[in-house]
Amino acid sequence: MTDRAAEIAANLAEVRTRVDAACARAGRDPAEVRLLAVTKTFPVEDAAALVDLGVLDLAENREQEAGPKAEAMAGLRPGAPVRWHMVGRLQRNKARSVLRWAAQVQSVDSGRLADALARAAAAAVEAGERAEPLEVLLQASIDGDPARGGCPLEDLPDLAASVIRSSDLRLRGIMAVAPLGTQPEVAFERLAVAAGRLRAEYPSATELSCGMSNDLEQAIDYGSTCVRVGTALLGGRGLASP
Repeated sequence: MTDRAAEIAANLAEVRTRVDAACARAGRDPAEVRLLAVTKTFPVEDAAALVDLGVLDLAENREQEAGPKAEAMAGLRPGAPVRWHMVGRLQRNKARSVLRWAAQVQSVDSGRLADALARAAAAAVEAGERAEPLEVLLQASIDGDPARGGCPLEDLPDLAASVIRSSDLRLRGIMAVAPLGTQPEVAFERLAVAAGRLRAEYPSATELSCGMSNDLEQAIDYGSTCVRVGTALLGGRGLASP
């Protein structure tokens, strides 16, 4: 094992310990919380080290970085059942490209994007590029600030309706980031209420993707089923990435 792989292994063990402890405090089973490793700006070799450690859910936030990285991973770890997730803001003209590598898009924040993904998914299935519908999460804006992206909480029902119109999309739940300047507990409580309403209407929308390196414990307290962790696994990023 290289020094870098050993560093990643130690970081992963610490993150898993944090998740286990948070679940114990919340009275939850750690198996209910999926670890999504955010590998943006890091080399594919770091992502491969995580795969070797059993982390098979990987996330990127830029399509132009993710596509080549997913292709490189297929060469480095052929046959590994890696699932790539798109967690960044996505332009509609990138919908077809993201369908080539993403198992799930967690950042659907408008009906127009949902429609673009549905068309791209249908075309990909027809072309034999994928066999399964695209899983999507609605990106919620907890504070309603349009500058940060996301759908305002009160508009989520309409967005969900846009998604379920297509048989080529599968609505799986909600994703959000706690806004800067807001206590994570306050943000995640609001999000949990919205997620509960969505599940009541669409029982298959069970995923609540919230919590990152600095607030995963609070997110688990409020029912997160997917924590998106980058810095705590791979370290600080040398390149700025919105």
